[in-house]
Amino acid sequence: MLRGFTHTLNSSQLKPGETQLEIRDMQLRFGGVTALFNVSLEVKQSEILAIIGPNGAGKTSLLNCISGLYKPQDGKIIYHNGRAHDITRARTHEIAHLGIARSFQNIELFKHMSVLDNLLSGCHIHMKTNLFASMFYWGPAQAEQIEQRRFVEDVIDLLEIEAIRGHTVGSLSYGLQKRVEMGRALAMKPSILLLDEPMAGMNAEEKEDMARFVLDINEEHGVTIVLIEHDMGVIMDISDRIVVLNFGQKIAEGTPDDVRRNPLVIQAYLGEDQSTFPMKHLG
Repeated sequence: MLRGFTHTLNSSQLKPGETQLEIRDMQLRFGGVTALFNVSLEVKQSEILAIIGPNGAGKTSLLNCISGLYKPQDGKIIYHNGRAHDITRARTHEIAHLGIARSFQNIELFKHMSVLDNLLSGCHIHMKTNLFASMFYWGPAQAEQIEQRRFVEDVIDLLEIEAIRGHTVGSLSYGLQKRVEMGRALAMKPSILLLDEPMAGMNAEEKEDMARFVLDINEEHGVTIVLIEHDMGVIMDISDRIVVLNFGQKIAEGTPDDVRRNPLVIQAYLGEDQSTFPMKHLG
């Protein structure tokens, strides 16, 4: 169990189902290319929200705006954590401090460092002692580092990576690296976890494990999950709600059953009228 994790999340003072993140009329352009056009959605506390759509639909651009990597030209992003924070123009480290962490579509780890050191790097934003105190490892600095180490050990237990804790990340399989990257995001103690294709490139067994970890993080520890994933079987099984993007616009939103039967979604994925194809193509 994550001993400090649940306590940290409870400090948000939000109840399950309350609005935790609002995106209002967001537009993102790169020169003459519109990546997102008037996208509005809400993320609820403790839900798993999936964002799906064909390649180039704007899914990763949306996560990049939420996490501060991109700055939209129009619209607002409001994060609720006891009070409302406008994070539309906030810096990435400010957003991380508020409780939003993410993993990336392309693995972004320190390949020559150990699994343990990569996870500890995720705790860095919570360190309050200065560099001088940390160098001598005494007093408050020592106590703080011990507490962060305990939290990382809990993350290691949760993701079942005890056997590889001392391994160099670059020596691990792709599937294990994806798990370590999610662990580093968890080490930031988020209340919202953004996952960009966490199961891409995995075999069936690895996907099953990752889906189980996502459910455990959400159900046992109350972390809100915003998930991009192309495996529709996984999406339909674990998501509470789904938002569908196509060419930078939101074309559908609802439960998995609602989205599965939506003709606009079927047309976006298959390019044909819904009557031509069986529903199995979408879950």
